[in-house]
Amino acid sequence: MSEAANAPEGQLIEGRYRIVRRIAQGGMATVYEAQDERLGRMVAIKVMHTQLAQGPHRDQFIERFRREARSAARIANPHIVQVYDTGEFNGLAYLVMEYVHGVNLRHEMNQQGTFTVRETLRIVSETLDGLSSAHQVNVVHRDIKPENIMLNDRGRVQITDFGLAKATSQATLSSTGMLLGTAAYLPPETIERNEATPQGDLYAVGIMAWEMLAGEVPFISDNPVTLVFKHVHEDVPSVAVPCPGIDPSVARFIAHLTARSIDARPADATAALSELREVMRGLSVQAWQYRKPDEHPDDETEGETTLPGSGRNLMPPIGARLAGAGLPPAPPADAAPATVADASGVAGMTAGSPVAAPAGPQTSPTTPPAPPSSIQPTTAMSTAATQVMRPAPEPAATQALDLLAFADDAAPARTTSSLPGTTSMPMADQPTQTMPATQGTTGVGRPPSTPAAGGGVEGTALPTASPGSPVSATTGKATPSGKSRKGRRALIIALVTVLVLALAGGGGGAWWYYLGPGSYWELPKPDDVTCEEGRACTLEGAVWKSYESTLKVTGIPYKTSTAYSDTVEKGRIILATLDRQDAEVNAHVSKRHTPTLRVVVSRGVKMATIPKDILDPNSADGKAPLDALKNAGFTNVKHDESQDVYSETLPEGAALTITPDPGTTLKHNAEITVALSKGPMPVTMPDIVGRTKDEAAQAMDDLKLKANWSEEYSDTVESGKVISSSVAKDTQLHWGDSVDVVVSKGPEMVTVPDVRGKTYEEASKTLQALGLQVKKSAPLGDVTHTVRLQSPDPGQQVRVRDANGNKTVITLTVV
Repeated sequence: MSEAANAPEGQLIEGRYRIVRRIAQGGMATVYEAQDERLGRMVAIKVMHTQLAQGPHRDQFIERFRREARSAARIANPHIVQVYDTGEFNGLAYLVMEYVHGVNLRHEMNQQGTFTVRETLRIVSETLDGLSSAHQVNVVHRDIKPENIMLNDRGRVQITDFGLAKATSQATLSSTGMLLGTAAYLPPETIERNEATPQGDLYAVGIMAWEMLAGEVPFISDNPVTLVFKHVHEDVPSVAVPCPGIDPSVARFIAHLTARSIDARPADATAALSELREVMRGLSVQAWQYRKPDEHPDDETEGETTLPGSGRNLMPPIGARLAGAGLPPAPPADAAPATVADASGVAGMTAGSPVAAPAGPQTSPTTPPAPPSSIQPTTAMSTAATQVMRPAPEPAATQALDLLAFADDAAPARTTSSLPGTTSMPMADQPTQTMPATQGTTGVGRPPSTPAAGGGVEGTALPTASPGSPVSATTGKATPSGKSRKGRRALIIALVTVLVLALAGGGGGAWWYYLGPGSYWELPKPDDVTCEEGRACTLEGAVWKSYESTLKVTGIPYKTSTAYSDTVEKGRIILATLDRQDAEVNAHVSKRHTPTLRVVVSRGVKMATIPKDILDPNSADGKAPLDALKNAGFTNVKHDESQDVYSETLPEGAALTITPDPGTTLKHNAEITVALSKGPMPVTMPDIVGRTKDEAAQAMDDLKLKANWSEEYSDTVESGKVISSSVAKDTQLHWGDSVDVVVSKGPEMVTVPDVRGKTYEEASKTLQALGLQVKKSAPLGDVTHTVRLQSPDPGQQVRVRDANGNKTVITLTVV
């Protein structure tokens, strides 16, 4: 089996376990999901990394695999991940384990941040239950940490990775001298004296519980040496420090587990579990539900005020507004006080209509006043408020009076200093009376009731007048009637009509339409946004679909855009602005200018997909995987350099492994872990000249160099030894590089042919063609040019050249 980079999916181990997919990868092994085809169940297979199987400590790591299998097999507990089988395949050790549907505790801690006391103690109790079974058979885990606590799909704890576990009689660190375990959870005795005890497992469980409640481990340092120093020389602080308000019994229990001295902790997991159950029985509901309070509440915005929570009532009923509009100034301070009518006396009255008789009983001027309990006090409307009885408006003046009432409400109150202290306006076909009033005693919008002819208002003693003659404000006597009265009435009506029309048409109406409430909309408050007093109330966080309907009903124009957000849910408002400032509830949106309400709606967290071909070194994404992930939209890509390895087949920079798997779609800020190939490992060319071919081949194989072999004759190098190589020794090469190597065939040998009886020229040519040198000997003279003798004799094996490279001489004797 190969590692994840070589895509083992689909391979069959031992004819039984078929790999489905990779689940996780650690520093020692890769875990795969596999199908047990013999028993028809899913299992998890942990396969040792190739570099460990080929490294100098291979035997020690294989022993750790076997120890994990033996340790887990000795423990029968539902909170321990079971090991089914073990073996080797293609030189790699593997374990077959129970497949746990779920995640590890570290994943949950990253998701939640902190846990409640209920969640923490449940996980701790199940962890202690599993460790209790281990301790009862004298097995200590030695590597308890959140990464080794699995939470299955039912939320139950299952402890895994007993690779560091040993029997208590052998409980020391490995002979390699490596400090095994995770520094943040190591007990002091393991760091200081290489001891691994059941109490050490409890210490790690206590640190884990501390972290679940507080959201961080008690000791934090970027330097592992400093971190282990703190465990040895400092007491673990009480969890009540980061978690104020936690039940003291819970804090004491965790302090008991994390005591610096072994003797100060429970004896083993069984004792700790018994103690925990006693603590759990004494907890209140509030103690169970405790969770560490948030330390970072939203900062309050200073220097800002909130607009009024309720909008202005732009169009109240006109009759109600007329009842309190256009009051004349108060009479002098020495005027007689006026008495206000009972509420029943004004029931059913509306401004702008003829004054009705009171609904209740009426009294004559001689009738005693009603008891004090029947008289209701009223609220002063202004410092100069005198209520007068108004006649029914003329049809032509009705609209003018309505506009006057509206303008008076919107604009500052006006006083008419030229009018007398008390003004009387006669009504058609009814006697007209004048009521003196004291400043500030008349109710807002409540004119006193007017009696029928000859009658008085209940609770008010007024002089009566004959029909058609008004009563004097000072003497109480009827004033003369006639043309002067009619002329005065016509003049007053004309003046009021002209004034009202002027205000409504040229002043009040224009103001209302261009500057007043008619010139803008008020931005409504979303139903799902809570406004806090003293802070600006914006639209942020409101569900856009609901709020858009509100805007359409109110008629407010708007423009929208969308954007991704890591904090605002999809479909909610990220930002709303008016004139480049945050739009606040009740803000004014102009009806006269181009609308500037702009709303940015969240598209949710941006999603991204890991390229499917990112592990293919020949693809564009595979050649630059980090850039490919960035281009895909991921913003939290972690290059785990500790997992980078040299590779004969993958070029430098190509992806070895990636987590999660290629093709996975997830949030852009999710962590993506990548291990890269370092390419072929650099090596130094060995000295192989003069070494035998076998020796040279072994040296080349050890360095993963490719040798191209050839052979040559050598007069100086013994047969079977290397004559030369195309690369000089100590040259820098890389795995997979080719080297041409020449191996000696030894000196070149020939068999001397029989050239006797041939002419000297013919014999000489034959011998020279074999690389030999010819020498003529003619002691009796060269008469026939025929070779009679030769030395060495025919059939002998001779070297073509001697050790000095000189050709072998053949002497031919001729006659």
